[in-house]
Amino acid sequence: MFDMGFLPDIRKIIKQLPEKRQTLLFSATMPADVRSLTREILRNPVTFRVGDNAPVPTVSHALYPVANHLKTALLMEILRETDTKSVLVFARTKYRTTKVAMQMKKAGFPVTSLQGNLSQTQRQTALSGFRDGRYRIMIATDIASRGIDVSQISHVINYDMPDTVEAYTHRVGRTGRATKAGDAFSFVTSDEKKLVNSIEYALGEQIEKRTLEHFDYLKPAPAVSSGALRPMRNPARHKLPPQFRSSTSTEKSAFYRMASRASGHQGR
Repeated sequence: MFDMGFLPDIRKIIKQLPEKRQTLLFSATMPADVRSLTREILRNPVTFRVGDNAPVPTVSHALYPVANHLKTALLMEILRETDTKSVLVFARTKYRTTKVAMQMKKAGFPVTSLQGNLSQTQRQTALSGFRDGRYRIMIATDIASRGIDVSQISHVINYDMPDTVEAYTHRVGRTGRATKAGDAFSFVTSDEKKLVNSIEYALGEQIEKRTLEHFDYLKPAPAVSSGALRPMRNPARHKLPPQFRSSTSTEKSAFYRMASRASGHQGR
């Protein structure tokens, strides 16, 4: 809920409560923002902790080493070759979430997306469609890693790896629920070895590395023009969409480059 922007609303509600009260706080996780809230609203609390940070034993794990530019193609190929029910795919940013979903939809996959810039109505539409099977695949940011219970999720795929073991645990916990078996596939690049080691330590075992026999892992990345872009005649036409505004500077530059080319203002 904090990721979705509800923390200010929670603070407003708390201000309306009596100063002298008993407060019980329950949370599936205890990240920094939740710990900060507990210091504000609780007085000398008694803490009960259930479970640990290790992923549940009903989930099987596999790593797919792959270069960044081949992730979408690999994702599509895995989904074509794998018997799945509902599949939850995690991407790092709102931009990537939207972009991957658009590419997969164009390729004919029944896909929707979930990220923080959507309105509440759009989020509900995406979740409802995912739950009732209209969309077999959901591409999401970490907004979907907590508090979303869709019983038929058979696979969680980390298109982008999370930053911490705890985040990995909560992502893959969307499958393998209620004693059902689930699979967690993770696309890993060469610079994510340290995180993988930490996840393996939490699991107490080494994670299997897999490759697809007929997939071209050596395909080069598409060339990127190094020339400077000409000034746009009408910059307002290329105003950065809301879902891209919190993306990295590299991703924002990529959007402007594509927009410029689409209007005929190509670099020299």
